[in-house]
Amino acid sequence: MAIEKVFPMTQAGKDKLIQELEHLKSVKRKEVVERIKIARSFGDLSENSEYDSAKEEQAFVEGRITTLENMIRNAKIIEEADMASDSVTLGRSVTFIELPDGDEETYTIVGSAEADPFEGKISNDSPIARSLIGKKVGDQVSVQTPGGEMSVRITSIK
Repeated sequence: MAIEKVFPMTQAGKDKLIQELEHLKSVKRKEVVERIKIARSFGDLSENSEYDSAKEEQAFVEGRITTLENMIRNAKIIEEADMASDSVTLGRSVTFIELPDGDEETYTIVGSAEADPFEGKISNDSPIARSLIGKKVGDQVSVQTPGGEMSVRITSIK
């Protein structure tokens, strides 16, 4: 039997996944079934692009439902008490400056299920997070990124 992947996340992240799952099951799934019914009424399914599109969307929705159910079932909630207070850990926000130019950036380290770079949430599996985890304020860290190596200094951890 395969070992299932554990998805570390905050309680808020798990709640967000549960909301998305409920929306997919109660709203989106019904919308897609209705689209399929309408497309079937157009006749010949072999040349029916609306039907093909609806079936593709149905496959995507069902796949996402399965993924979310797995993530929720295998969620490991990160508790505040489990976090070291003075070092970068999962669930903490870290601010650093890039060296030598001094550009400041802040990210919250989250599990891959919660990652959203546009909201400043990066996965603990990302190169930046892997380099920062375990480090403390004032530490200078070399980060290997797809764009090359960069050096940063941690200025705060919250």
